[in-house]
Amino acid sequence: MAETVVSFVSNRLATLLQEEGSLLGGLRQEVQLIKDELGHMKAFLKVAEAKEDDDPRLQEWIKQVREVAYDIEDVLDEFVLRFAGYRHHGFCGSLQRILKAIKSLPARHQVASEIQSIKSRIKNISEGCRRYQVEFGIDHRVTGSSTMNDSWRYSRDDALLVEEAKLVGIDQPKQHLISKLLEADDHQLKVISVVGMAGLGKTTLVKKVHEDPDVRKNFPVRAWVTVSQTCDFPKLLRDLIWQLHKELNKSVPQFIESISTAELKEFAKDFLQQAGRYAIVFDDVWDVEFWNEIKFALPEGNYGNRVMLTTRNADVASASCTESQDYVHRMEPLSNEDSWTLFCNKIFKGNRCPAHLMDVAKALLDKCDGLPLAIVAIGGLLASKDASRIDEWEKIQQSLGGEFTGKLERVKRILSLSYNDLPSHLKPCLLYLTIYPEDYPINCQMLILLWIAERFVEWREGMSIEDVAWGYLRELISRSLIQATNVFYEGTPHTCRIHDLLREVILIKSREQNMVTVTTGQPMTWPSEEKVRRLAIHSSSNSSNIQYHQERQFYSFEHLRSFITVSSTNPLLSKTFLSEVLRSKLLKVLELGGEEIEETPNEIFNLLHLTYLSLYGTKVKRVPRAIGKLQHLEYLNLGDTRVRELPVEILKLQKLRVLKVYQQVDSSDDDYGFHGFKGPSKLGGLLALQRLNTIDASSGSVIVKEIGKLTQLRELYITQLRREDGKELCSSLVNLTSLQQLSVKSVGKGDDHEIIDLNHHQHSLSSSSSCSFLQSLRVLLVRGRLETMPRWVAHLQNLGEGLCFKAGGFLKLKRLHLKRMEGLRWMRVEEGALPRLHQLILDRLPSLKELPLGIQHLSHLQMLGLYEMSSQLREKLLEDQKEESEDYTRIAHIPEIFIDYYTDDRKWRLLRLWGKKKKTFLA
Repeated sequence: MAETVVSFVSNRLATLLQEEGSLLGGLRQEVQLIKDELGHMKAFLKVAEAKEDDDPRLQEWIKQVREVAYDIEDVLDEFVLRFAGYRHHGFCGSLQRILKAIKSLPARHQVASEIQSIKSRIKNISEGCRRYQVEFGIDHRVTGSSTMNDSWRYSRDDALLVEEAKLVGIDQPKQHLISKLLEADDHQLKVISVVGMAGLGKTTLVKKVHEDPDVRKNFPVRAWVTVSQTCDFPKLLRDLIWQLHKELNKSVPQFIESISTAELKEFAKDFLQQAGRYAIVFDDVWDVEFWNEIKFALPEGNYGNRVMLTTRNADVASASCTESQDYVHRMEPLSNEDSWTLFCNKIFKGNRCPAHLMDVAKALLDKCDGLPLAIVAIGGLLASKDASRIDEWEKIQQSLGGEFTGKLERVKRILSLSYNDLPSHLKPCLLYLTIYPEDYPINCQMLILLWIAERFVEWREGMSIEDVAWGYLRELISRSLIQATNVFYEGTPHTCRIHDLLREVILIKSREQNMVTVTTGQPMTWPSEEKVRRLAIHSSSNSSNIQYHQERQFYSFEHLRSFITVSSTNPLLSKTFLSEVLRSKLLKVLELGGEEIEETPNEIFNLLHLTYLSLYGTKVKRVPRAIGKLQHLEYLNLGDTRVRELPVEILKLQKLRVLKVYQQVDSSDDDYGFHGFKGPSKLGGLLALQRLNTIDASSGSVIVKEIGKLTQLRELYITQLRREDGKELCSSLVNLTSLQQLSVKSVGKGDDHEIIDLNHHQHSLSSSSSCSFLQSLRVLLVRGRLETMPRWVAHLQNLGEGLCFKAGGFLKLKRLHLKRMEGLRWMRVEEGALPRLHQLILDRLPSLKELPLGIQHLSHLQMLGLYEMSSQLREKLLEDQKEESEDYTRIAHIPEIFIDYYTDDRKWRLLRLWGKKKKTFLA
């Protein structure tokens, strides 16, 4: 971490000396000396940080280096704020320079004094560096670990994640639990608790049971709720209700946001009573009180309903399983044989362990005591080592030491070792995850943008900064330090999480290194000697603690660089508190998503170093013209706000890479799309822009033409596109050679949309210059009326009124949702197309009278949804369920098939085509 800070500050100093050297005056020599000394320390820091856990003196020295580097950054930013960037010309310019020089004399004296103080500290720290180099026998030219390219080593892409599904030793307990769930003579509510220490794989086991096809067929209503140690019970109930409605394809009533906890429990109970047979998982339950509360929201009925719990606490398991039909499953560590299999799968991709590594491998495996988490963690570390170098493995064995006090401490030691082995650029990225609460679903896109804003990501020639950041994330996943929980197209992680044990480890590291200060409203001791540089606030339901925080008068945010609120609306964030935060002139990252803010605080526009600003989900309606003052801003998120227009001053933000301004038209129905924003007529002047979401194109072709000037765009969302502007859009798209995501929505509401005409391939998209556009595009979303499918869409062959998915097309697509394509009359899936498709939803396609031809080729399909389809198709399926019928044989492999429709009297019906015995169920 210190090495990362020193590298960043050294680069800043080099830039300052080059670009603003004349402004430094007599300070130039002092700044050059500081830069040189930091450079001398940098190489030693890499080795020192690897040894700091074993030597308190090194810990203290590294702390001094880190703090002086931070202080240098503060002085640099203060200097730039006061002196740099002012360029005046002519007589008036000369006069302004003289006046400014006179006014800034005291400030210049202060900066000079601070630089002298830092120089003195640097001198003392450098002496310590030379002393420790001699003592530890370390050459200052030392480099990092060797480059590994042996054939045994995992490739970065192949090792994106050792999927939980591949954990060994799981089949037998999985089948045992499934049999307990499906026991036919149990018609009452049955509770199954899976109990065991952290890292044994409780969640993995229950997840495999919950997703098993036989379980899905027998329990049409299912939900998965993560509880965690700091449980917000009303929020948890709302999440359960949301999942149940989504499962049945129903809209969630808005009033659940305002009703009491007792009313939420009653609502959930009534809903489940009517919905049918259910199976619900409550993952990571920490205390008995939770079960005593949640059980009143679960109707018993006579359907044979099931509830599964995972917990570390045996008391929770006992309290939840009090009836004769209930069952407690105690997790055991893996056997020696299964441990070895998992170990080899992780490191050698299922191949045998080389003979020369056998002894050290078995010694390392013995330290894991059959804990899957520990095995995967140590395996992720060893997979990055050169398998031909036994000395690298022996170093890891030695660093694990001898016996430890308890299995949990042993796992923590292993996880700490994995952290220590990280390259210096990945350490701050991992520690930064402490800004999120336990079990929080982390949005990967937001995470990497925050990494970039915090300057953790280094520029690499020939790569965009976002691609570099994604590489960081994938490497952390490949090392099993982050778990991908949801995957978007092409295997890109959508959401991720960190294991509870790892979070405990990095929380300790984060506190030691003053990386992030986290508060939840609980009384706490703020860092006294340390300066608060990054502050994250997590929501709290304890009003007394909130008042305790608000009444404190001794917050010091003078050195604050990042302020982040996480989760829902936070009552802790009073106006007084926020005003104190915004007084920090050095603030660079400001994340206020979801807060009760109706107007953008004016203090924000004095934060001239700000690079990241998110007001997502607030009630802000307008953006003041003062936004133009934030000329270092790179990320601006006004998503889900009421902003509909941006002032012309936005064009001054020449570093802006991400611009998000949108709001869902109808919060209860995403079918109506999103409002966008009306931008200035010369929007194409934002040349650094890479993500634009969502631009309102209703003003005509001028704004559509401007889009073609944004040649670095990777993501483009357009709404209110007029039919006559389709040609101009196609011309603009040719210039967007890096575009990966494109969303286009036409003018109109509900069913009344204009036709989207993107079929101008002969004019523009057929030329050779468009090839890169067609190759880079990965996601195409079209909302509106299509007369014909654009012929330039590479993977879809336009055959008049049909869609043909060609063999070899969409090799990684898992979910396909086709909605409101009125002219679509037929679909065909060739063998070899969509090989990984799990979910197919055909939604309001009134002209489609037959099932897709070739649907039987979709061997991995788990769910087929037919929503408001033609009566001919619905009746054909309902009437023809004989096993020898053609339609039956084509869809018999699909575990779940849903058909919903409105009756003649406008009542909504949901049919499940079959359950365990392939019978029709009426919801």
